[in-house]
Amino acid sequence: MFDADRLRRIVPWVLRIGWVAVLLLGGTAIDGALADTAGGPADATRWLCLAGWIVGVAAMAVPAATTLTATRLVVPLAVPVAVLAWSAGADAVDGAAFLGAAIITSVVAGSSALGRGFVQASAYGDEDRHLLRPPVAYLAVATLAWVIWAVATLLTGVMAANGETVWALVFGGVTLAGGVLLFPRWHRLTRRWIVLVPVGVVIHDHVVLAETLMLRRQEIARMGLAPAGTDAADFTGPTSGHAVEIRTTESITALVSLVPGAPSGSAIHLTGCLIAPTRPGQVLAAATERRFPVGAIG
Repeated sequence: MFDADRLRRIVPWVLRIGWVAVLLLGGTAIDGALADTAGGPADATRWLCLAGWIVGVAAMAVPAATTLTATRLVVPLAVPVAVLAWSAGADAVDGAAFLGAAIITSVVAGSSALGRGFVQASAYGDEDRHLLRPPVAYLAVATLAWVIWAVATLLTGVMAANGETVWALVFGGVTLAGGVLLFPRWHRLTRRWIVLVPVGVVIHDHVVLAETLMLRRQEIARMGLAPAGTDAADFTGPTSGHAVEIRTTESITALVSLVPGAPSGSAIHLTGCLIAPTRPGQVLAAATERRFPVGAIG
């Protein structure tokens, strides 16, 4: 757990250093790409790129659940910007360096270590928060929405570089409106976590569950990696990878949201449930430290 905690503290600084590299390398590449563009449109494009970079700085400055969502939306925009700059005439070395820095920084932004650090930074009291992996279907839709939003954002810069002020304003408006409308839906993925507290376990997931599921310590019979063929209720989304199974000492009631024909959710009774933390081993190790019953599920 010491190594995991140290990584959680280091990774945000790796992200910030990478973002500074994106500014320095990207500035050179973008200048090269705009070398043959008239002063006004070129300057507008540079200012738009700088504004986007500053938004990224603001997002990653203070770790929290909200800023994690913002960071993961803004930082990956550097990748298509680097591709555009390279294809628009940037020097090959400058373009490759910019693209490499953008890819590495985007990977760090999407890492489980960064996610763990940001959501834990906004935890209350003695909470120990661990992010859950996103459901495949919801992630696919969220990714498609991000791609459309990213295209509108990039077109804003392209239109500005070409001197098409009206179109730049149109796509800029789409970018702003899309960000405002879609941010709460993207943020749902960030607000999915299992929380270990002194009195029990909380499953906070408003994608799969209609309301937060709270299990008292005395209600937990066993926590462990889920065996094949388990009959536990699947709260993973579903998603891929190893799941953690929580067995209870008695039947409990959970309100599930993803039920056709039941907009307010549907109540189910269970004696076991499956969740999918981004780091299952880390969750079980933390549960062991807090003296929860952890072991093989029979």
